[in-house]
Amino acid sequence: MITLFTIGFTKKSAAQFFNLLRENQIKQLVDVRISNSSQLAGFAKGKDLQFFVKEICHIPYKHITDFAPTKDLLDKWHKQEVTWTEYEDVYTSILKDRDILQKYGVKQFDGACFLCSEETPEQCHRRLLAEYMKKHSAEDVKIVHLV
Repeated sequence: MITLFTIGFTKKSAAQFFNLLRENQIKQLVDVRISNSSQLAGFAKGKDLQFFVKEICHIPYKHITDFAPTKDLLDKWHKQEVTWTEYEDVYTSILKDRDILQKYGVKQFDGACFLCSEETPEQCHRRLLAEYMKKHSAEDVKIVHLV
């Protein structure tokens, strides 16, 4: 069984965030944001986060933009030009077009945690990514959302 975790950093203190990673024995943190350089949370900027994850949790950090939505799709969502259902459909098509399972597989993400900014997974592409991998993989996949 492969376990995929997801987490958002919004409305979490650094202590809450890093404790969740440690308590759940996360093996690697995979940043699935388009850009990891925004300063939405003091500890979540890419280079800083890479340092903190290594020092505090002793795990690697990866930023995989192939797992992010397009800027156009994200802008349309933020401007409420698409519904969540439309967003899901377009994002899923993006993952299919990028052939992420062929390119990356799912096994290398066993115990990994997909990171994005949204507080909860309900309307976040990290949930859609994990569900896509589960649905389209030949492996048995379990998804755990850290909140």
